[in-house]
Amino acid sequence: MTKEKTFKLVATAASGLEALVGKELRDLGIPCEVENGKALFEGTMETIATANLWLRTADRVKIIVGEFDAFSFDELFEKVKALPWEDYLPMDAEFPVAGKSIKSKLYSTPDCQSITKKAIVNRLREVYHRPATVPLAETGAFFQLEVALLKDHVTVTIDTTGPSLFKRGYRIEKGGAPLKENMAAALVTLTNWRKDRPFYDPVCGSGTICIEAALIGHNIAPGFNREFVCETWDWVDSAIFEKVRKEADEKADYDIKLDIMGSDINGKMIEIAKANAEEIGLGDSITFKQLALQDFTTEKEYGVMVANPPYGERLGEEESVRKLYKEMGEVFRPLKTWSKYILTSDLTFEQYYGARATKKRKLYNGALRTDLFQYWGERPPRKPREK
Repeated sequence: MTKEKTFKLVATAASGLEALVGKELRDLGIPCEVENGKALFEGTMETIATANLWLRTADRVKIIVGEFDAFSFDELFEKVKALPWEDYLPMDAEFPVAGKSIKSKLYSTPDCQSITKKAIVNRLREVYHRPATVPLAETGAFFQLEVALLKDHVTVTIDTTGPSLFKRGYRIEKGGAPLKENMAAALVTLTNWRKDRPFYDPVCGSGTICIEAALIGHNIAPGFNREFVCETWDWVDSAIFEKVRKEADEKADYDIKLDIMGSDINGKMIEIAKANAEEIGLGDSITFKQLALQDFTTEKEYGVMVANPPYGERLGEEESVRKLYKEMGEVFRPLKTWSKYILTSDLTFEQYYGARATKKRKLYNGALRTDLFQYWGERPPRKPREK
């Protein structure tokens, strides 16, 4: 396969974040269409490398091998078999097939998976002239396939990412209810923060939101610190990833001074946050300190605050969490020029915080429905124009 081959591609995302993924792709110069939970685009192997390296809010980048309608298992088998699998899978490829089926006649996901697998095996046997009595070795490179059915429309994909894109590679340790890195990046992206303004997380836990803000502030590609599964495929030219990584390194602004702070009442979490920031080389860009929320004061203005406080999902936690929300209101409300963004699944949050949000946005933190309560601060005065 030549490196200039054009692929149909999809970047998957958590519900509510797909528009952010679409904007990220367009900012990278990649046209796309946004649908529920995904952004669709086309490109070469270099596009795949760029998307994997730079997408902050997506989960995975997948190649769409084929799409078609299927109303019977025979039809599914024949149409999967007709796809050019030899263009992707070498004779010894290891290729498990994941699956999902929603509102389709072929509702048995395990059957869809095994039929897809069987069809691909048959195709590869014919192409590579392997006898039916000898099983395929599957000792080579790893290709994660998926057959997804939605209302009888079938999409067959190969994952190019490997471990999900939220696994940036810097989290040595995490707390009890960690926020995924791509969700943390989304929270920062949804604010009005600019890198010349203060940024603060008052309940920072293992530091993920502050670290993602620092990555954005320095324009560091979030995938810079890790490998991707497609780099192990023999038809992928390693020079492509070298080029994209080199360009990413040149685009990073390591010298900019950022004003990012995270605090937490738990000293152990502060030590973890510091270690995580050091791991990715951002130890000097973020100040972490042990501090109770009600002790926070600042003379700074026009900052942005992002918080992912405990939600009180566990039995008996509700009262202490709502006390925390009340403290947040008392401490944050006087900071008129600061914008505050607070993520919680407690939809009565405003009642305890003591003020109505300027705007709310529904997001899913994993499977949990949450709201991002946004309190917009006063805008800085406009600088007078020079005559």
